[in-house]
Amino acid sequence: PKRALRVAAAMEILHTYSLIHDDLPCMDDDDTRRGKPTCHKEYDETTAVLAGDAMLTACFEVLADSETHADANVRVELVSLFAKSAGAAGMVGGQMIDMLSEQTGEDMDQGALARLQRKKTGSLFSACCEAAVLLNGSTREEHHRLASYARNLGLAFQMIDDVLDEVGDRETLGKTPGKDREADKATFASLLGVEGAKRQAEFLCTQAIEYLSIFGDRSHYLKLLARFVVARGH
Repeated sequence: PKRALRVAAAMEILHTYSLIHDDLPCMDDDDTRRGKPTCHKEYDETTAVLAGDAMLTACFEVLADSETHADANVRVELVSLFAKSAGAAGMVGGQMIDMLSEQTGEDMDQGALARLQRKKTGSLFSACCEAAVLLNGSTREEHHRLASYARNLGLAFQMIDDVLDEVGDRETLGKTPGKDREADKATFASLLGVEGAKRQAEFLCTQAIEYLSIFGDRSHYLKLLARFVVARGH
């Protein structure tokens, strides 16, 4: 449990860095996050950039510490996994594609949008599940099923995010709704419609739960998480 908590903390540190930078004026330019002023609004842009930088590096500091795992090889693999999920091949790369599509006004179909979001949100979900494999070991089939679960979950999460951006309110979401529509961004809600995006998210989460069948009762909380992703209101 201690190892798992440390890896989870490292991921949340990395995730929070991404939110601080995502809210900057040069990115999504948002004033509210989790019901409070965003970092650059509460302080200033310089502080927000440096806070994000500090959190990104703190993530790897936690992973590299012997408290996270006694085996240095496992720690190296965890650092590599998180670096790939956060970097040019993962979240940062997905964000760059997203920004370029906004700047060029290029139309994006559902397949292209899915590939983009798998790099962004999806890469972090996948890293969490693969980290569990690195910490505890697994068979090839278990690894494949966990990775498939994470891919579906990450994509469904983004679909519901897009839905909530259309139908949610500021108080419940803790951030500004309707920004994607104002920016004329391609989202799953705009491509499939709100109800279509919901149905697709439900299908993905049902399939994700099926991937977990070989784990029996051990996957109880992962199944609950998949159900929460489509039922959430924030």
